[in-house]
Amino acid sequence: MAHTEAFLKDLAVIMMVAGVITLLFHRFRQPVVLGYILAGMIVGPHTPPYPLITDRATIQILAELGVVFLLFSLGLEFSLRKLRQVGATAIVAALTEILLMIWLGYEIGRGFGWSEMDALFLGAMLSISSTTIIVKALDELGLKRERFAQLIFGVLIVEDILAIAIIALLSGLALTGNVSVGNIVGTLGRLGVFLVVALLAGLLVVPRLLSLAARYQSREMLLITVLGLCFGFCLLVVEMGYSMALGAFVMGAIMAESRQIRLIEHLVEPLRDMFSAIFFVAIGMLVDPGVLIRYWQPILLITAVVVVGKIVSCTLGTLVAGNDGRTSLRVGMGLAQIGEFSFIIATLGLTLGVTSSFLYPVVVAVSVLTTLTTPYLIRASDPVANGLRRVMPDSLHAGIKAYGDWLSSIGPSAEQAQISAIIRRILVHVLLNFCVIAAIFLASAYLVRNTDINAWLLYLPMVWRSTVFWALTLVAALPFMVATYRKLEALGLILVELSAGVAESGSGRYTLSLRRLYARALPVLSLLAMLLLISLLSSIILPPLHLFVAVISLVVLLALLVWPSVVRWHSLVQIALRKTLDQEADGEGH
Repeated sequence: MAHTEAFLKDLAVIMMVAGVITLLFHRFRQPVVLGYILAGMIVGPHTPPYPLITDRATIQILAELGVVFLLFSLGLEFSLRKLRQVGATAIVAALTEILLMIWLGYEIGRGFGWSEMDALFLGAMLSISSTTIIVKALDELGLKRERFAQLIFGVLIVEDILAIAIIALLSGLALTGNVSVGNIVGTLGRLGVFLVVALLAGLLVVPRLLSLAARYQSREMLLITVLGLCFGFCLLVVEMGYSMALGAFVMGAIMAESRQIRLIEHLVEPLRDMFSAIFFVAIGMLVDPGVLIRYWQPILLITAVVVVGKIVSCTLGTLVAGNDGRTSLRVGMGLAQIGEFSFIIATLGLTLGVTSSFLYPVVVAVSVLTTLTTPYLIRASDPVANGLRRVMPDSLHAGIKAYGDWLSSIGPSAEQAQISAIIRRILVHVLLNFCVIAAIFLASAYLVRNTDINAWLLYLPMVWRSTVFWALTLVAALPFMVATYRKLEALGLILVELSAGVAESGSGRYTLSLRRLYARALPVLSLLAMLLLISLLSSIILPPLHLFVAVISLVVLLALLVWPSVVRWHSLVQIALRKTLDQEADGEGH
């Protein structure tokens, strides 16, 4: 009972102080996030005369719920439909910014004599801009519909995806303590397979469950279903060794494709606001003013590097993608801050015990300073662009314009674009099918390694146990292997048609035979390469060579027998997935 009373007292103190501070921040038109952080500093243990919060552990648990709701809400704002519309500009600008800022942050950390993990986490914290702060600033300035603002939103979408990958990568590196290239590639490869399979399965199942729940016209039932799916998926992700933030963001992105998206956003918004407020207050509670005073020089230097580095990298990335100088500069000046993902990465470092305690308040201070400058930088971007244009040499301006015109002119013709789109679609389907196949075999290896699966096959010799289990796994992957073969066969035929016309001479007929052989060999060789990679993924359940050949032969025979049924089933899955992606998001959500 005493513990409950202490928790309620702490929660009441947090909400009252946060309410008063945010009212003041609204009054003076400052970001509310800063108000929450200031409230946390006021009620935290580092503010005299004595701390107002006694049950910090429970508050921290609520703050972790805030991370889940914050990332879930960001996922709801993300959409695969929007990702298709982003284009090369957002991808080039985001990659340029992230790579440069990670390198700069790492070099700054090492320059101050900090540990390798501190420097690496610092670089990651500086690489991601704040979606919440930027969207709010552009909204308050009435610039959300400007072209440069749309490009900024595209960059933020790509950054959110890459931030999830960075979080998963840092988790793996922190646990192993190894930053080798092989470890990075392996971590990103497993993460990519997991994300693809989770999105495919989620898009097939989740929107239909939500539609079923929405039929009853009960907001309570829909909210409980949404929360159950979100936390259930977070539990699965944690069991697989990833962070809850990843699970929340992915589930939000999946639900963003449902017809109930507007209603879901409306239902989740109060929960997000409450728990994310506690999250930002908890961040402020960790800020020690003494540390800020002690590290004022790194704070000012890092702040300057964030502002200048992001302006330069985002401007150059947008410019390289073919945009004019004025638009590119406005994009760069609009992305010059860090925010919620930086806090999440900082929390991850503290939770895993791999970063020093001073790094958290340093990054929070940098975030506060860059957040304060964001509205002023956005307002100043247009005058600065005009000023630079006046002092810029005409030759440089003409060169930038010529570069943009050249990029626009090198696009393929209408026929070539259509053929390229078909080939690209086939390759995407092959990649998706391969990810599903790899996930099936990785899951089988995980079951053998982490469960008592052999108890199910107790009466078989050990060599037959692995053979039976590997054969069952191969059969489970059979539909996707058949689909991959068909896609590669179609690709081979397209490539043959694209080759030079065949003459009526004997050499022409000989060339035609070679091309037909190539069209048939492409899917076969690709499947053999796929089987080789699958064998490496499932080496723990791989049977001896003679049994391996026997299983492959039986599965090939089975594929020939059930080929029409497998093709029909896979086509139905593709149709269901396409319907989910093509449906109107505002259908039943209003």
